[in-house]
Formats: sequence, structure tokens, C-alpha cells
Amino acid sequence: MCKHQTITHPLKPLFQADSKILILGSFPSVKTREYGFFYGHPQNRFWPLLERIFNVKLSIDIEERRAFLLKHNIAVYDVIYQCDIIGSSDASIQNVIPSDLSRIFNEADIKKVFCNGGTSYRFYKKYQEKKTGFKAIQLPSTSPANARYSIDDLYSQWKIISKY
Repeated sequence: MCKHQTITHPLKPLFQADSKILILGSFPSVKTREYGFFYGHPQNRFWPLLERIFNVKLSIDIEERRAFLLKHNIAVYDVIYQCDIIGSSDASIQNVIPSDLSRIFNEADIKKVFCNGGTSYRFYKKYQEKKTGFKAIQLPSTSPANARYSIDDLYSQWKIISKY
């Protein structure tokens, strides 16, 4: 039987002054925490999706991925700073301490907020929306656990980010 572990977010938010859109996940998976950068699980469709939207090919090199996001004015972080979780299961999340997003909104030129999946969206609405004053757009999760969506289904919804 797996037990909940209290985990604190190991990554810093990625953004710069000219970041225009903020993509928020829920909380980094075990694989992402091991990899040391956002969406590090090899089966997560986040990177293949961005490659398709922006017509690029990226390696798994963290610096290359970081530079790509910043070049395209994309900020990335998660809505949860600390929680009790079993493995990588969003469904198991409890005792949430939300991320403080104020630094991103104070220092970056954010125009639009997108939530990667329902868990991210739910916690953003609960903890951060009133503080930031931004309504978020919920996009389907790129997680491998979201098997209902094919990469084409994800693309048809996610391509909206290229407008910003």
C-alpha cells in the first residue's frame, strides 16, 4: 500500500519580463522531479505538442527547452507549491499549499493564463484566480494518464496558445 508523501515543489518558475502566456500544471510528477525540469516524463505530450504547434524539433536537453520557452514568451509553473501526494497521482493530492504566483505577474507581461488539465484549473480557480485577476483557460492535460485525448485532439485545443 502506497502512502502519501509531503513533497515541496523542487523547481523555480520559468519566466522573464517579456513572457506573455503562463502555462500552469498541477504538480511535478516523480519523473519530472528526477529530470529537473517541467514535463520531464517521457510519455507526457507537452513537448511533442509544443514542437508541433511551433514547428520545431527539440532534444531532451533542459537548456534547449528552457531557451525555447523563453524565446516564445512562455512562462511555466505549477499551481501547487507543496502537497501530500502518492507517486504522481493528481487524484491523490491533499493538504495543498498553493504556489505564490505574484512574482510572475509582477515581473512578467502575462496576457493569458492556461491550465494544463483539470486539476491545475481547479486549484488555480480556488487559490489564485482572485489574487491574479486573470481567468484561466483550461486545456486538456498532456499527461500520459489522460489517454482519452490523442495528440491530434490535444493539438486542436492547445494550438490556441500560438495566438499569444
